[in-house]
Amino acid sequence: MIAGLFVCFMAVAIGIFPLRSAAQANSEITVSAAISLKDSLDEIGGLYEKAHPGAKISFNYGGSGTLQRQIEQGAPVDIFFSAAERQMDDLQAKGLVDGGTRRDMLRNQLVLIAPVSNTTIHNFQDLTNSEIKVLALGEPATVPAGMYARQTLEHLGLLAAVERKAVLAKDVRAVLTYVETGNADAGIVYQTDAQGAEKVRIVTIAPADSHDPIVYPAAILKGAKNSSGAAWFLAFLSSADARGVFLKHGFLAAENQAGKN
Repeated sequence: MIAGLFVCFMAVAIGIFPLRSAAQANSEITVSAAISLKDSLDEIGGLYEKAHPGAKISFNYGGSGTLQRQIEQGAPVDIFFSAAERQMDDLQAKGLVDGGTRRDMLRNQLVLIAPVSNTTIHNFQDLTNSEIKVLALGEPATVPAGMYARQTLEHLGLLAAVERKAVLAKDVRAVLTYVETGNADAGIVYQTDAQGAEKVRIVTIAPADSHDPIVYPAAILKGAKNSSGAAWFLAFLSSADARGVFLKHGFLAAENQAGKN
């Protein structure tokens, strides 16, 4: 009799865990992500919610450095999806990231853009011309695109000549807006931000060796309120459906998607 009850108890217990995991997959998951991921993640979030009725993916977008500070100050976040390794490294060094869940998800390219109507700029060197009065960049301390832009300008020997022309924006989408509205003569953004913008043209792509590799890592945070649900969504970000969305928006697959402890 006791043995029979034990078998029944184990059968019920084993059945509970898949149900519990499924329930957590269908609950709310909070993701802090770089603003350059917005178009892709909005679409992917919709796909996930359709596949998991009852699931709610809440996105908090911004510059990766700003999101890092929010997390350090205790913002309730399940997944951090950064546009650079530095911010993820800093959080991991402070014990705020579950290193076993960390994955390099995507790569991107850095491009110089100008308004469609501006045909006088053909390369990075043209930024030194007197016709170019305002250059929009992300704030290097908090916006990875701004950090990469500064590295590129320095590598090309142009930083000293164009630094006085720079206007710094809170995130890469703000840089794009400056150029779209004509408030800047040129800007440096990601390929993924520029490719769908009708009011700007891509002048040229920054040389790959002019800046740090543009890698987008994602990880679950320690203390996440829904770590199980976050694991489901993080896995979904590597699915064929999600990869298709990322590629459509111009992202490149990361060369190494293994965990980084």
